[in-house]
Amino acid sequence: MQKTRFTRKMSLLVCTVLIAAIALFSSGCNNTTPPTEEKSTVEAPEIQATVLGEGETSFLFTVTDGEGKETAFEIHTDKTLVGEALQELGLIEGEEGPYGLYVKKVNGITADYDTTGTYWAFFINGNMAPTGVDMTEIVAGESYGFVVSK
Repeated sequence: MQKTRFTRKMSLLVCTVLIAAIALFSSGCNNTTPPTEEKSTVEAPEIQATVLGEGETSFLFTVTDGEGKETAFEIHTDKTLVGEALQELGLIEGEEGPYGLYVKKVNGITADYDTTGTYWAFFINGNMAPTGVDMTEIVAGESYGFVVSK
């Protein structure tokens, strides 16, 4: 007798929880936006990039300074590594360290951790790069960039 009451109470509790969950999920799926005949699209602004270099391969390179100002370049090169192409054009400068090229200057802007507590972070397609700029092969369609970081 005691077991039957417990089973009934548990069944009632489970049913109540399921009904509440269904009500919450179905109310979240309600589309309250009225249908329109014309769909407006927002186009991304065109990036004004300075074209530098000559060669068969091209890629987008952006520099973001400490104030968040972004400068874009369209790089043309015959080099295979991003670092080689950028050094050839004078866009990056640095010194060799135990992990490869330690970039201290990008597009004439210095970021030196030893003196200012800032450094140049290297990005591929908006994500922190897993390799250094001097070890990263140029891949068609990818964009590269440096951002001043703390």
